[in-house]
Amino acid sequence: MKFRKAIPFNSYKIDGYMCSCGEIYFDSEQAQKVLLLNKLKKEKIKAKLGKIKSNLILRVPKDIETALGFEQGNEVELTIENNELRVRAI
Repeated sequence: MKFRKAIPFNSYKIDGYMCSCGEIYFDSEQAQKVLLLNKLKKEKIKAKLGKIKSNLILRVPKDIETALGFEQGNEVELTIENNELRVRAI
């Protein structure tokens, strides 16, 4: 078995091990995130807005936090396109 980076998995590239016989073992943590992302893409996700002092906050569901690797203190980029708010991890 040899460690390989960027092995194709459900239209993503994740790390894993490849055997000379052709068997592939994907990194289970990365594979779980991809499967969760695929599941979330099929759903309409609701989030709540809150307020702390004068700031409006967007509360992100746990599944999105896990799938995108968000942690407290991370920065995100907000853009407005066609009257829609887009949030992107940076």
